[in-house]
Amino acid sequence: MPMNKNTVLGYATIIMVVIGLGMIALGAFRYQEVYGWGSAAVGVGFLANAWVFNALKGRV
Repeated sequence: MPMNKNTVLGYATIIMVVIGLGMIALGAFRYQEVYGWGSAAVGVGFLANAWVFNALKGRV
């Protein structure tokens, strides 16, 4: 199966959403200290970056 740019961006979006939700879950349920806030912030950043990747599909 040949992969074009849109397929790569789609896979990158899925991976980043999974990692972002995992980081938010770590911050919310696992760590209650300062690391929890940082982990959740990084997770939100991953989701924002995945949103940008999704918006780029079809334009690159």
